[in-house]
Amino acid sequence: FSECYGNANSIHSTGLDARKALNAARKKVAAALNCNPEEVYFTSGGSESDNWALKGVAFANRKKGNHIITSAIEHHAILHTCQWLEAQGWQVTYLPVDADGFVTAQQVENALRPDTVLVSVMAANNEIGTLEPVAEIGALCHERGVLFHTDAVQAVGAMPLDVEALHADMLSLSAHKFDGPKGIGALYIRKGVKIDLLIHGGAQERGHRAGTENLPGIVGLGKAIELAEEGLAEN
Repeated sequence: FSECYGNANSIHSTGLDARKALNAARKKVAAALNCNPEEVYFTSGGSESDNWALKGVAFANRKKGNHIITSAIEHHAILHTCQWLEAQGWQVTYLPVDADGFVTAQQVENALRPDTVLVSVMAANNEIGTLEPVAEIGALCHERGVLFHTDAVQAVGAMPLDVEALHADMLSLSAHKFDGPKGIGALYIRKGVKIDLLIHGGAQERGHRAGTENLPGIVGLGKAIELAEEGLAEN
């Protein structure tokens, strides 16, 4: 707030210092997720990340299909976005869960259709704590050529998450779930994923997410995820 307060998109020295801090935070997130820093995009939080993942893929892949699969116990950031997409003409399958809140890869496979463009299943449920078999679901989606997104807001910082092991094409996270500041999050987008913009304007976040970056929040997110990862390693 006081020492490195420049705009990370400015070319003066204060802006360049801000850019260094921004890049350092991005690398910390990438290290935690086992991805390239260029695949990490900062957002205002988990809800924006979820909205971007679903709406961005849906609109970018309309020519391929208009069917989405999710579970019935997703966070409202997913469920309400799916309901909005239904009102725009998309079709959504809401998979039921068992008494313990689990959805299976077999359920996903049974629900897949030729026009399915996206499967979104959360990594950890925010109310009952169920850890969904996202790696198995992600592997199935990759075998079938369908994009896979996981809302990992409740999981990042509490358990190891490797986007390669999860076969995730997109992953949402939010800093305040691992002791970071509120109002800052990120979306991992695998290189090559076809996704439309959610917020239009400037060329921030490599032209993918407009708006001057929330540098204090981003630096706080980077530090918080670094500390969380250290805690996971120690325990």
